[in-house]
Amino acid sequence: MTAVLSAPITAEEVEFPPVDYISDCPVRIGVDILGNSWLPVIAYTLRHGPMRPGELRTAIGGISQKMLTQTLRRMEQLTLVRRRRYAEAPPRVEYDLTPAGRDLLIPIFALGEWVDKHGRAVSAALAGADDES
Repeated sequence: MTAVLSAPITAEEVEFPPVDYISDCPVRIGVDILGNSWLPVIAYTLRHGPMRPGELRTAIGGISQKMLTQTLRRMEQLTLVRRRRYAEAPPRVEYDLTPAGRDLLIPIFALGEWVDKHGRAVSAALAGADDES
């Protein structure tokens, strides 16, 4: 994975602003977006430019047409992607990241870096927990 940040930052080096984590906290939007299993994958796949739904589905693999459509509609609602329809026969549709969608790549890359660093340990811990069940 390509690093987005110029130098690794540790949690100790980041000053976290005080936030009241209440039911309507704005931070929940970010958690909801990154917690959606397909949304970050689709955003990452669109990082190089517009793609048609069939191209997205092929590139991602393992996503159903229904889930792809639902997630793209949700991303459009959240203003993360732009849907472009072309007046052709047969009709052609492409999806592209908006500026907000492109900015979302920053935490997606950061999460990817975290997984590169800690993913094996977390997977091993989960496997151990499964063995104990």
